[in-house]
Amino acid sequence: MAVGEKIIAVGRRKTAVARVLLQPGNGQITVNGRPLNVALPRATLQYVATQPFRAVGGARFAVLCRVAGGGIAGQAGAISHALARALVKSDAELRPALRSAGLLTRDARVKERKKYGLKRARKAPQYTKR
Repeated sequence: MAVGEKIIAVGRRKTAVARVLLQPGNGQITVNGRPLNVALPRATLQYVATQPFRAVGGARFAVLCRVAGGGIAGQAGAISHALARALVKSDAELRPALRSAGLLTRDARVKERKKYGLKRARKAPQYTKR
């Protein structure tokens, strides 16, 4: 990555889409104009969102992130996916570490649709004998 270069990547999880901009910096992460700990209040979600940095051993970038759609759990996963993709764009040698941690694979699990005659996707109405 050249000095002053910016890297943009997109990540997805459930119905959330995250666009990440990596710039040289001190590791500060901003999500929709707010610090990470305000945008994702639970510690587990902050952990999920910053996993790519732990996989490659530290953050030497400032991260600007725009996330839309889904809930906060899906948004945290989308940020993680986008960060991993952006790190690979910045340095191709990080790819094996991120791949082995499973951070480059898009998690395709989404909510299953409700079927007619059922209460939810698979839950049937209660059986009554009489």
